[in-house]
Amino acid sequence: MHATYAEKGLCILAFPSNQFGRQEPGTEAQIKEFAKSYDAEFDLFGKIDVNGEEAHPLWKWLKEQPKGKGTFGNNIKWNFTKFLIDREGQVAKRYSPLDDPSVVEKDLVKYL
Repeated sequence: MHATYAEKGLCILAFPSNQFGRQEPGTEAQIKEFAKSYDAEFDLFGKIDVNGEEAHPLWKWLKEQPKGKGTFGNNIKWNFTKFLIDREGQVAKRYSPLDDPSVVEKDLVKYL
């Protein structure tokens, strides 16, 4: 998706978190190396907390937005929760970790 839409303005920002079954125990360098093995071309940031007292301010903000609230509350339930942000910087939609990126792509085209 990144390769297809980057020239039209799509930016994918990935934030690893080790808060879900300790799936990201490695260092930032190890995580980035792993992502490169999948040809990930999007921006991959440092490991952060997305829930709890130590949650990164960006994630606190995302979850507080009207369209950023989850079905079962305000917490992020698992890795790969996705947010679609419009060109004005507002949350357009939140997606479950189980939502395939093709679901996001269907909504994405109307925001490019």
